Amino acid sequence: MSNPTVIENQKLQNETVINVRPPRKSRDYQQISIYKDVNPLDWEDWHWQLKHRIRFKEELAQIIKLTPEEEKGLDKAKGRLSMSITPYWASLIDADDPDCPIRRQSVPVAAEFSVSPHEMADPCAEDRDSPAPYLVHRYPDRVLLLATEHCAMYCRHCTRRRLVGDHEEKDGDPLTKFDAAIEYIKSNRKIRDVLISGGDPLTLEDEALENLLAKIRAISHVEFLRIGTRIPVSLPQRITENLANTLKRYSPVWMSVHFNHPKEITKRCKLACDMLAESGVPLGSQTVLLKGVNDRPFIMKRLVQELLQIRVRPYYIYQCDPVRGTQHFRTPVATGINIIEKLRGHTSGYAVPTYVIDGPGGGGKIPIGPNYILSQAKGKYVLRNYKGKIYTYQE
Repeated sequence: MSNPTVIENQKLQNETVINVRPPRKSRDYQQISIYKDVNPLDWEDWHWQLKHRIRFKEELAQIIKLTPEEEKGLDKAKGRLSMSITPYWASLIDADDPDCPIRRQSVPVAAEFSVSPHEMADPCAEDRDSPAPYLVHRYPDRVLLLATEHCAMYCRHCTRRRLVGDHEEKDGDPLTKFDAAIEYIKSNRKIRDVLISGGDPLTLEDEALENLLAKIRAISHVEFLRIGTRIPVSLPQRITENLANTLKRYSPVWMSVHFNHPKEITKRCKLACDMLAESGVPLGSQTVLLKGVNDRPFIMKRLVQELLQIRVRPYYIYQCDPVRGTQHFRTPVATGINIIEKLRGHTSGYAVPTYVIDGPGGGGKIPIGPNYILSQAKGKYVLRNYKGKIYTYQE
């Protein structure tokens, strides 16, 4: 019997890509009218970048020619996750192309306010699995610590849009706000892995981040410490010598960086990643599969290969979560399977990430991929390779 998934994958493999714009080079920031008088020292100051984020339609209209869809989206995007674009990220936007991948990830559109029936506010059920404030415990040996609700840039496909955004965060005392979470980790000796995420934990000041790292490192049974961030991509100026030295003091600290498109890998981004790698921080990438951004195999292949060149190991490709207001970004699952099919065997094994679906309702990450086992019986496996050739393996 024919496998419908394999048939669908074959259709996608045979698809001809037409009318794809070649990527344009990013503009220098001083060529943009509102930044032409900015001192280069200010531009390199991450606090200046945060202070001068683009939040309003009138500011954005000075940089790009807004489409009717973008105007409608900006008019409706109020309050939480309204809009926040760093000047650095804005300098990468193609002002003339509404389909620019940098632009699509950061500028609200009217489609965000069309919610499909299966979309959820909390698709990963993180609130349900929270045993202490700011903590999510789903897998037996690891926890997620949400260190902040703020980001440098608000991605339009954000899974935590219920938390992240333009609002007053209930900070409390930064020295004690995570005490309940820390005590929970201390009390559960099965926990060996802590992922610090948010929001984006690298929006914290160095002192606050170090305070948190020190408390976690002091727990004897925590072996593995990670930071999930998009800062090297959206605000690379934040990666300073002081931050790199702070991370080095608590080594090993691993870092998962959110990359979605090769246009994000600039010289400035590479400089930030180099600084982290040379401080002993192993880097991996986490990519969200997004319609019209990175859903073509040749784009994803270019991304993963360029990531290896800046010492970032492709780790995951996520199917876009069914979070409210993101249906215009989601692709068929067959699209992701086809991308893996076009990577495995066609490029370095180090460049092939794992394609996963985060099971809606808190099921965790479920790996999805092409089917290479055609049949099995009595210890005999009939397999196909990346070229489609058939091989038999006898146990």
